[in-house]
Amino acid sequence: MAATVLEPQKKKTRLMTEGSIWKSILLFSVPLILGNLLQQLYNTADSIIVGNFVGSNALAAVGSSGSPIFLLIGFSQGIAVGAGVVVAQYLGAKDREDAQRAVHTALALAVLLGLILTIGGILVSRALLTAMDTPAEVLEDAVTYIQIYFGGVLFSVVYNMAAGILNAAGNSQRSLLYLGIASGTNILLDLVLIAGLKMGVAGAAIATLIAQAVSAVLVTVTLMYRTEGMKLCLSQIRMYKRMLQSILKIGLPAGFEAIMYSISNIIVQVSINNFGVDTMAAWTAYSKIDFIFWMINSAFGISVMTFVGQNYGAGKWDRIRRGTKICLGMALISAV
Repeated sequence: MAATVLEPQKKKTRLMTEGSIWKSILLFSVPLILGNLLQQLYNTADSIIVGNFVGSNALAAVGSSGSPIFLLIGFSQGIAVGAGVVVAQYLGAKDREDAQRAVHTALALAVLLGLILTIGGILVSRALLTAMDTPAEVLEDAVTYIQIYFGGVLFSVVYNMAAGILNAAGNSQRSLLYLGIASGTNILLDLVLIAGLKMGVAGAAIATLIAQAVSAVLVTVTLMYRTEGMKLCLSQIRMYKRMLQSILKIGLPAGFEAIMYSISNIIVQVSINNFGVDTMAAWTAYSKIDFIFWMINSAFGISVMTFVGQNYGAGKWDRIRRGTKICLGMALISAV
């Protein structure tokens, strides 16, 4: 009876294997761009509220945590890219059975990576920040922020993986909705925990953790009850060897690319740290603005990846070539 009630609410997957190419890519890209803006909004909210209600030392602590955090979770985001491509290929080929296996393998991998990152992030945070020449006056706050953040990093990894699967099905609007809810949750909790309860950087980290948990739960429930053709069943979450190999074949290069990008940012952060707390705080403020510019092209990258994956599965090679050129043109226009 429950399944019958839920059936009318299910959302069909939106494949980009038919129709206008530029419209498909643009309609898919816009929610991703807006979603990135929302994600940046709730990341920036930590900095704004911490800077105003706690001070420059706390702002520097939050900022110095960004590079090591992304170093540790960037790899899992690369794996999520691989999972999204594999799911998109099977959906494009209309192979629902293998799409199901890929979804359950991806979620099992996300849980495993999340647990590893939780333990690793908590254990290595102090050593990593010390190796980055983090000033003594901000070190303890930075360690506190990272350790609380990684206490709930499982939610972040699961969200990224599940959102990547939704995107692979052409449903980028759902991710936008959930990021909006998470953003509002984070900002509200920042005001309560930092401005109200005076919890400092610990409050900022807790607010982010809870916001990530909210988005992870929402996107997981969507995969369980509101998607057609690739429904997530918690009891079936396991790693299928062939699917795992396919995901890692694409995801590992993307993961290592993210690690290299993070290492370059850490090198820059080390140089910034040597100039003192005020410079670190200024760099934190600048980096939030800088993120807005490159995340737009990142959204186009995810769009063309999904487009190519679906059409690769459908065997539409000419459509892949034309779609890639169109998306590159959109990215160039946005960059200018």
